[in-house]
Amino acid sequence: MAVSDTHIASLSVQTELRRKRQFKMLLFWGVFLAFAAWCVQGTIIEDTDWSRIGGRSGVWASIGRYIQIDWGLLPELLVPTIETFMMASVGTVLGCFFSLPVAWLGAANVTPSKTILYPVGRFLMVLSRSVHEIVWALIFVSAVGLGALPGILAIAMRSVGFISKITAEAIENIDAKPVEAIRATGGNEFQVMYYGILPQIYPVVLATVIFEWDINIRRSAVMGLVGAGGLGLLFFRQMNSFNYGGVTMVILAILLLIVLGEVISHYLRKAVI
Repeated sequence: MAVSDTHIASLSVQTELRRKRQFKMLLFWGVFLAFAAWCVQGTIIEDTDWSRIGGRSGVWASIGRYIQIDWGLLPELLVPTIETFMMASVGTVLGCFFSLPVAWLGAANVTPSKTILYPVGRFLMVLSRSVHEIVWALIFVSAVGLGALPGILAIAMRSVGFISKITAEAIENIDAKPVEAIRATGGNEFQVMYYGILPQIYPVVLATVIFEWDINIRRSAVMGLVGAGGLGLLFFRQMNSFNYGGVTMVILAILLLIVLGEVISHYLRKAVI
């Protein structure tokens, strides 16, 4: 009888715990849905100028403008497309070089100073990732003028945060035994880096650089919106002239360039990693 009462009491406790978990889950989803409804109400329903949409016919009329592709723009796409591709490539290489000292400072196990230089390295990583590439482009356009150079510098600065952070974390996770062995035989810091650290982080760094280059192709395609050259500048001009078919043509060129970058990055990863 005592065993039966204990069993019943245990079931009662389990049932009560299950009800509490269900109540907490329902409360969570209730708060989440209420918050989502509040966001939709404030940012979409109240903040949208519904009178400009013009109903279903107005929407389809707006979309129809972009369906008529301006094939006459095709000869003008070659140079901006190449410029966009080169902007992404050069910017990634430059960002990789900038990332190496930042990663060295931001890796806790190799930084020359954990109290001063380590926080500096981490701050540079955060700064690079926090500022959008368009903002970087605006800064460099004001500094060096229009053209591809500010776009390259903006992409390089934006790439530093991601590449250096992944590289620093890879350095922190290396096997310390080869490093200790090189130092025990009298190796200097360069030899420690070249023979003890680089061979261990090489696959991770290379994969990160290829992935960042793939992303930078997308970034470089919109740099021209702020005067940094490439397809973005041609896109901006077509929008200003209300040539909707030309806008579609530029979008197709950007799409083709992104697909090309995906294919190249896929085969690069398979070839070198």
